[in-house]
Amino acid sequence: MKTKRILILLMMGFCGFVFSQQTRVHSHNDYLQKVPFWGALYAGATSIEADVILKDGQLYVAHDEKSLLKERTFDNLYLSSIVKAAELGMLTKSPLQILIDIKTESKSTLAEVVKEIEKYPILQNNPSLSFVISGNRPSPSEYKNYPAFIMFDHQSLSPLTTEEWEKVALISLSVKTFTKWNGKGAPIATDEKQMNDAISTAKKYGKPFRFWAIPDAKSSWEYFARAGVNFINTDQPFLCRTYIEGLSRRTYTNSKISEIYHPAFATDGSIAPVKNVILLIGDGNGLAQISSSLLANGGNLTLSQLKHIGLIKTSSTDNFSTDSAAGATAMATGKKTRNRYIGVDPEGNVLASIPEILKTKGYNTGIITTDEITGATPSAFYAHQPERDMAKEIGKEFLKSTLNLAVAGGKNSFIGQNHFVEVRNPSELAKSKAEQVVMWLSEGSVPSVLNGRKSILSESVKAGLNFLQSKNKPFFLMVEGAQIDSGGHANSTGTIITEGIDFDQAIAEAVKFADQNSGTLVIITADHETGGFSLPHGNLKNNVVEGAFETDDHSGIMVPIFSYGPHADEFIGIYENHEVFHKIMKVLAK
Repeated sequence: MKTKRILILLMMGFCGFVFSQQTRVHSHNDYLQKVPFWGALYAGATSIEADVILKDGQLYVAHDEKSLLKERTFDNLYLSSIVKAAELGMLTKSPLQILIDIKTESKSTLAEVVKEIEKYPILQNNPSLSFVISGNRPSPSEYKNYPAFIMFDHQSLSPLTTEEWEKVALISLSVKTFTKWNGKGAPIATDEKQMNDAISTAKKYGKPFRFWAIPDAKSSWEYFARAGVNFINTDQPFLCRTYIEGLSRRTYTNSKISEIYHPAFATDGSIAPVKNVILLIGDGNGLAQISSSLLANGGNLTLSQLKHIGLIKTSSTDNFSTDSAAGATAMATGKKTRNRYIGVDPEGNVLASIPEILKTKGYNTGIITTDEITGATPSAFYAHQPERDMAKEIGKEFLKSTLNLAVAGGKNSFIGQNHFVEVRNPSELAKSKAEQVVMWLSEGSVPSVLNGRKSILSESVKAGLNFLQSKNKPFFLMVEGAQIDSGGHANSTGTIITEGIDFDQAIAEAVKFADQNSGTLVIITADHETGGFSLPHGNLKNNVVEGAFETDDHSGIMVPIFSYGPHADEFIGIYENHEVFHKIMKVLAK
């Protein structure tokens, strides 16, 4: 009964998960796994290897005679399990190859293999199943003497006759014949050429190709998958399959290089008075995220031109990893708080934000975001609620706010009840004479760059700055690139890169404005890092970046802070996120 339940669970997982995408993973020495056959099947391996030894008329599964165990026969460990899988209909959607590596004399052992398989008619001539003989094999000229369900592993690049090729299922070679590469970094050019030549030759024969003895690690899997090896040899079939299967999602090729703005540095770091502050927050934009955008954008960003750089610690009062609500509240109010809290302290008391404080000092204020206006980061600069999901209550506070400018998504939540003057596009925004304006980017959620948002963020920043400048008052503007965070949560490298480059275009507009309007301080940072993101591989020439993710949530990694303009040196160093508020207020008081 217990065995039956295990098989049912395996079948449920197999049908719902493994067949989602076919991968070419070879479970090397599968009999050494904790659960032979079933584990590899569930992991999505399409090739499973068993070493067999013939002793006293019995086929055992073992690497050598010293490791033989009486109960580990080829029938017990594999054939009976394959029969069960076939009876349960688990071999109908993805071809399965059983690679039988013969360790004893070829002809007598192979004769016993054939005899064992012939005991089970369901395994013979099954289009979803193939038995491939590797290791000690008869000569190719004898392949034709074996039943149709027996195929062979050709371990050479030497040509065969047409009749012999018909009995070959794949070509396998030891990678150590071509390279001593240990899987770290990349193989040297001469070794790479030899391996590529071997793969090309095998492909010309029209057969799948496998290297054995490859380094069993992600770098190696990635390299050989991209090189065109059909079966990746591994002792970690589940990890290997999920890694290879996710390569396309984690790898992005940037086809459009964004123009870089080179700052003038005329007042950068000077002691001139600060009149205007532009705070740009890349949601989830950690150092790896910035690096990915830079590397995919021809190795450069406007952000990477800046000279004043620091690091921010982001933890909230109740969590190692902050969320956007607590992170933005810390920067907006100068007080750390609990995750999910908007503009209130850990006890729920209202905290005044930078826009609210500066409004009393004669400043105009604004928010531009690629999120909805009630999103966690923008709302921390005008609202005060103990829960970031209280969108209705946050929306009411937006309507009562003294913000002069709002550009965001979420129009549908404010139809017929908005006292802001609505403008339809950046051109109207730049020319507006109204005291309070709103430009909606969408009726609901704002689309991503990959889904067609184009360059509306940078256009809105340029227009918004012109609008604020026309009022002849000092101003504070918060700009959020909200969807870098979305890429981290979705483990989408392409989203991170495109949103990061889009955010950099907004940064360029802010830095240009600062160069044209002395007394403007630009600060660029993030509320937190998302995804535990890293960059294991890529191609600089082709603007290709492969990302890797440790999580689909936020992390506690410090985030960079960049500054440009008067008193930019105040923002270098390592400090807590709530110090951003105090540093802004300090430079404005000078």
